[in-house]
Amino acid sequence: MLGRLSLNPLRHIDPVGTVLVPGVLLALGAPIIGWARPVPVAVSALRSPRRGMILVALAGPAANILMALVWCVVLAGAARSHFSGTVLNWVALMAEAGIWLNAGLAVFNLLPIPPLDGSRVVRNMLPYNAVQVYDRIGGWISYLLMIFVGGFILRLLLWPALGFVFSLLGRL
Repeated sequence: MLGRLSLNPLRHIDPVGTVLVPGVLLALGAPIIGWARPVPVAVSALRSPRRGMILVALAGPAANILMALVWCVVLAGAARSHFSGTVLNWVALMAEAGIWLNAGLAVFNLLPIPPLDGSRVVRNMLPYNAVQVYDRIGGWISYLLMIFVGGFILRLLLWPALGFVFSLLGRL
C-alpha cells in the first residue's frame, strides 16, 4: 500500500535520514550515518506473530552478514588474481570496506535498543509483563542512543577545534 515493497531505492528515501542528515555530516567532515523509510510489517499476516517478528527483525542483520560474505569472496578473488595494478587494489579496498561496514552494521542492528532490530528480537522473546516495561523504557533508551551518537559526532568535530585553540594559546 505504501509502495515500498520494491527494489527501487528511490522509494525508500527518507528526506531527513537519507538526504539531510548525511549531507550535513558530510559537509562537517563527520562520520556519515543515515536511515531509510521503515517498511511496515503486517503482523496479522504472520502465522506466529512473535516468532515471525523475530525472523523479520533478523532478516536485516542476516542480509548484512550475507553481503559481508559476498565481499569476502570478492576479496579472496582479488587476492588470488594474476592481475595487478590500480583497479585490483581498488577492488580489494572496496571489498575490505564492504566486509567491515556490513559486519559492523549487523552487530550494531542487533543491539537491543529501539528502534534497532535487536530490540524487536528481545521484545518478542520477553513475557507479556516484561514487554510493557521494555516498551516504557525503550523510548528513553532511544534518546540515550541519540545523545551518545550526537556526543560522538560532536567530539569528532570539537577535538580538532580544541587542538587548534590550544596550539594558538601555546604560541602566546
